[in-house]
Amino acid sequence: MNKHLLRPDRLRHVPPQFSWLDQRLFRNGRIAPCDADALALYLFLVVVADAQGLSFYSEASIGRLLRWDGLRVAAARRQLVAADLVAFEAPLYQVLSLDPLVASAPRIGTALSVGDILRRALRQGGPA
Repeated sequence: MNKHLLRPDRLRHVPPQFSWLDQRLFRNGRIAPCDADALALYLFLVVVADAQGLSFYSEASIGRLLRWDGLRVAAARRQLVAADLVAFEAPLYQVLSLDPLVASAPRIGTALSVGDILRRALRQGGPA
């Protein structure tokens, strides 16, 4: 299987607070539109995913492990995709970061070290 990120812009990172699941799922209402099945599938995917949030359990395997039929798995998956919590391209799932990638502003000019900035400031008698 060729694993690849489905949404590189949403690579999952460990959240800064002490919690295995990002607390913003609850605080920001991200899981509010999801029913219990979608939440169970989300927890399953978080647990089995690799460091990039990827897993490729088949629908049959997920159904067997959660004791669901294929229709139930598909319905839960649709909710998670609609809530923008996972991406799916059969059979690959990606648990998404809650933060979209923020493009950095383009740099203008040359980057300076702190030492260069201080030397300029001392030479000019003020801020660089």
